[in-house]
Amino acid sequence: MTVNDAIKKFNEKISASDRMAFLCAFFAGLLIHMPAMLMDVPNHDGLSSMYFSQNMITSGRWFLGVACAASSYFTVPWIIGLIGLLELSLTAVLLVRIFETDNPVIIMLISALLVSFPSLGSTFAYVFTLDGYMMGLFLSVLAVYLAKKDHFFFGGISLAFSLGIYQSYLAFAMLLSVYCIWDFMIRGEKGCIKKSMNFIYMGLGGAVLYYVLLMILLKIQGKVLDTYQGIDNLSGGGLSGRIQTIPGIYGNFVKFTLSKGFLTGPASETAALILGCCTLFAAAVLIINRSLVKKLWFWWVGLLTLILVPVSANVVLLITPQVNYHLIMRYQWVLFWMAALKICDIYVTSSKGVSKQLVSWISFAAALVIVISYAVSVNIGYTNLQRKYEKTYAYAVRLLDRIENTEGYYHGIPVVIMGVIGDDEFPPADLTSSVTGDMIGLEGDYLLYSGYNYQTFFRHYLGADINVISMDVVPEIYYSDEYVSMESFPGETSVKYVDGKILVKTEDAVRD
Repeated sequence: MTVNDAIKKFNEKISASDRMAFLCAFFAGLLIHMPAMLMDVPNHDGLSSMYFSQNMITSGRWFLGVACAASSYFTVPWIIGLIGLLELSLTAVLLVRIFETDNPVIIMLISALLVSFPSLGSTFAYVFTLDGYMMGLFLSVLAVYLAKKDHFFFGGISLAFSLGIYQSYLAFAMLLSVYCIWDFMIRGEKGCIKKSMNFIYMGLGGAVLYYVLLMILLKIQGKVLDTYQGIDNLSGGGLSGRIQTIPGIYGNFVKFTLSKGFLTGPASETAALILGCCTLFAAAVLIINRSLVKKLWFWWVGLLTLILVPVSANVVLLITPQVNYHLIMRYQWVLFWMAALKICDIYVTSSKGVSKQLVSWISFAAALVIVISYAVSVNIGYTNLQRKYEKTYAYAVRLLDRIENTEGYYHGIPVVIMGVIGDDEFPPADLTSSVTGDMIGLEGDYLLYSGYNYQTFFRHYLGADINVISMDVVPEIYYSDEYVSMESFPGETSVKYVDGKILVKTEDAVRD
């Protein structure tokens, strides 16, 4: 078989729905995220990740280094972004297959929602690891797809490698599995109980395989799990402690779900409300028409769903209660919009009359407004990231000049930079906080939060090798009368030579 023959045979096996999902996701992704792929602007973590081997086994991410290898370990946003979008486009294909829709409009909206949801924007802020994370998302969805096709063994393997990249995508797989079980039940799928158990087998098998491989690889490398984000709780933490977090899990779920999120105006907020009401109407009519209220299993499964959905969405909080549950970890919320569109589509295809047309047009228009709102919000975040870099650059140039012109300075002298950039001399100038406030990596005014941030910024963007030492090495300085009396930069006494060191005070002059 020639290369040409192989390509033809491959094309014959690709359905029109698969092709549409892939192309819509890829080109919509390019349109929305092109700024992040072209501007090469780091966030605070990116400063130290210009070249990063991605060996994060102590955070439980034993497969991340392999997942990021294709783009090299250099931060090359265009290549990383392209690979990430290709992986995300394949994920869109799997999602369309799982939702079992051949409606071109629904396919386009599912693909557009996947690539516009602001969790992806925050992931692009950490572009040095984006291609790996998108592979992790793809593998989590592949695990569900394989389990749905009765290949739970291979689904478990896929889930294990997904967890080995980024554990948060477990929630994506769990929510998607809950949807599939509901779908089996409502359609009266033959052997639905047995088919539903496939997802449990897949989940348990994947979790066990992930943990076993993690322990083996930690042993081989002579390392232990880090305390970062509470990942060390994987090997302990206690059952009682996790049970105590459950009320907080439900509260967090309700708060995030009902918040305005990233809908940037009255039109998009109204669209979200309309789509929600439209979905509830369609679901209620379908339940009544199919006499589901008369079936006992419907009420049991419904109750179980109310219990499981919040826990599935917030499963990370159950595993590691101390985690900073930021936006990158909340990608699974996009599934609620996708499921809403599927419910509306089922109603449209099974109904007649004016209501069918109304639900079709209203759900389409509302979802389109939401997609556009997400795209706008993400690009507001990218604009703020660019401004953060420019403000940081201007600030760092002034600070470096002051350090190098301080009496007693010589190349290699220890420099102690204390505190974040204070508001006394540099009041917040971010105009986007109402939109980007919860978009980790895209929010705020500056990129500099620690002495190490300053050192890496000086080196990579100003070409200066400043010997910045950690405040942890000399903590007594922070509480000394001399430091407390210093002004905040750019005050006259904000940079001083003291006992063979250059002290720099960047925080507000008066501390609480």
